[in-house]
Amino acid sequence: MSDPISPPTATYEIPQPVEMYVAPRHRQRYWLHALLLLATIFTTLVVGARMQENFISNRPAFSTDDDALPLFPLTWTLQEPSRLLLGVPFAGTLMLILLAHEMGHYLYCVRYGVYATLPFFIPAPTLIGTLGAFIRIKSPIRSRAALFDIGIAGPIAGFVVAVVTLVFAISLSKPLPLSMPTGDITLGYPLIFQLVHRAMGIFLPAGSPQLQPLSELYLHPTAVAAWVGMIATALNLLPGGQLDGGHIIFSLAPRAHKTVSRLTIFALLPMGILLWAGWLVWAALLGISGMRHPQVAMWPEPGAGRKVLAIIALAMLILTITPVPFPGGSVMDIVWQVRSVYHGGQ
Repeated sequence: MSDPISPPTATYEIPQPVEMYVAPRHRQRYWLHALLLLATIFTTLVVGARMQENFISNRPAFSTDDDALPLFPLTWTLQEPSRLLLGVPFAGTLMLILLAHEMGHYLYCVRYGVYATLPFFIPAPTLIGTLGAFIRIKSPIRSRAALFDIGIAGPIAGFVVAVVTLVFAISLSKPLPLSMPTGDITLGYPLIFQLVHRAMGIFLPAGSPQLQPLSELYLHPTAVAAWVGMIATALNLLPGGQLDGGHIIFSLAPRAHKTVSRLTIFALLPMGILLWAGWLVWAALLGISGMRHPQVAMWPEPGAGRKVLAIIALAMLILTITPVPFPGGSVMDIVWQVRSVYHGGQ
């Protein structure tokens, strides 16, 4: 019996270990999501009840006069809990818009196998009864294409629902009563309001009261909910930081993300001084987190189709951004008001 033939000697490279991150599967805290959801429904119902009561009674939507309802009329609502039903149109519309936005993000996280929480709604006794909603992403996003889709899905979903809402809301609106005083808080409207209002002239009969200029219409509370949806869309699409617009920029041009974030901050500063002081808050938020972004694999690059969607996102930003959401609220306006009070007291 012959000896076995030994194979020729070969040199093998030992592959280097590759670090892989496996996100732990945390349990969803359904009780917390449900509690925040119910609390936000309640706070938006309280605010919506006031808006609807003012709309029915031909009083300004937002007023701080002594004879007007408080901006958050909790006591007035609890005196007759049935008054909460008045808030259903506003609260239902606003919650639907916020839910559409966050579920757009969430469903695309599910599609790409990215672990994310359900939406957290934030109840607050504010002008609109909430501070919005958010989801938390707890695992890495494995490609720039996935980052792009997750980032843009929320704004598109919220925008579509807000536009459909706006069409119905304008049809429910009415001419401003001649005897109604001007409210202490007025709203500035984005371009999409003007375009939808003009487009409705094609469908509404000639002479319909809803065809009057927006400045002469008393908008239904559901239109205020659509306004909030447009503001939320614009703020999220600001191209910087870890906002949805920042995700879109990073997915298309990672090296430009930091520069674009800085340019956005520089643009917001004069807007805050001359137009609305709230832009300074967003400039500060972007300054804190705007230079950072979670790393995502550089390849493969997003295709041409996503670049077209990026142009659509830019168009949505232009249509929804409101340079002056609250007239008279710029830093310059505040300074002049303080000076007037100071000199008036002397």
